[in-house]
Amino acid sequence: MTSIRNEHSPGVVRRHGLQTAAIVLLIVVAPLVGSGLAGIDAGAFLRFPPRPLEPAPGSFTPWAFALYALLIVGVLAPFVLRITTGHAPAASRAVQAASEARPFPAWGWAAVGMLALAWLVAWVPIPGLEEARRLSFTPLWVAYTIGVSAWIQRRGGRVLMLEQPRRFLALFPASALFWYLFEYINQFTGNWIYAGTGVADHQALNWFLRSALPFSTVLPAVVVTRDLFATWPALSRGLDDFLPIRPSRPRVMAAWLLLAGVVGLVAVAVWPDALYALVWVGPPLIIVAVQAMSGERHLFSPVCRGDWRDAWLAVLAALFCGLCWELWNIFSLARWTYHIPHAQVLHVFEMPLLGYAGYLPFGITCIVAAQLLTGLDPRARYR
Repeated sequence: MTSIRNEHSPGVVRRHGLQTAAIVLLIVVAPLVGSGLAGIDAGAFLRFPPRPLEPAPGSFTPWAFALYALLIVGVLAPFVLRITTGHAPAASRAVQAASEARPFPAWGWAAVGMLALAWLVAWVPIPGLEEARRLSFTPLWVAYTIGVSAWIQRRGGRVLMLEQPRRFLALFPASALFWYLFEYINQFTGNWIYAGTGVADHQALNWFLRSALPFSTVLPAVVVTRDLFATWPALSRGLDDFLPIRPSRPRVMAAWLLLAGVVGLVAVAVWPDALYALVWVGPPLIIVAVQAMSGERHLFSPVCRGDWRDAWLAVLAALFCGLCWELWNIFSLARWTYHIPHAQVLHVFEMPLLGYAGYLPFGITCIVAAQLLTGLDPRARYR
């Protein structure tokens, strides 16, 4: 098993580089194979900026909606029942008592002020600030990330921004590269469309300059939110000893998971209206499988002893960030809309209700991608 402490040795850096290249290649090539099987010219998807050929048909199919809902509830119910039964752990009360004795840092209040100002600019049509409204996403989420880091410090948690500033800063460029992969995959499904950016599709450089900064805030936001939630033991109580999974042949199982992830992305391009949900499942399967086949510690390594806390907190963090993304998107000038086949109903902001389920595996993807691209320890930063 590779130690995180030896991550800067030449052999480890070279291996991580090869892993990253292999993973990106698989994620890029798999849907291209699917488009070929579907009789679509693969060259149509190899362009920048990446844009769907057409939006997916937003529709509502009752039986498909019910099937998706049952699947989501079936996956989440055991975890929710485990967490909601029993008493709050003593550690939770100790953290709360400790946080009451700490002041909220001054730099955190500055971030809160910046967030409020960016929110105002994003939502209010102030004459002369149209361009600022289009660019407000980045300062809004930078302020969120710093403000949440301050909250972690107040609660006595471990603040990545202060303990490992280089790693924290590395998350921003890694996040931009990470999200461009999802923009690429969205070409095959057309599940979200941008509007109000003020940039035509053919203006590639301009689009890159406008998109790279907001895309760079995704991973930092999810990581710090996960670390904040780790300061509340009640959010994951009971999950440190819950449903251990100990495969007799871990590398063989990882190989099967890798195959499932690749086939899933191939299938997305062949049947996008039916299997678009695999956009969110395929990438984390591929990343974790490659890490497991290499014998590395990964996000699900603790699951062999029944500890699901790290994975669960990643899921919660992305879901919470998702609610904030959709909230701040609703009245923004540069915004996006969703087109979800079979489930375009019961909107919460722009997002159809079942669409929020995509944030659950997306949280897993964010943490494993942060590890892959920056060497960040996949474990939550518990107090």
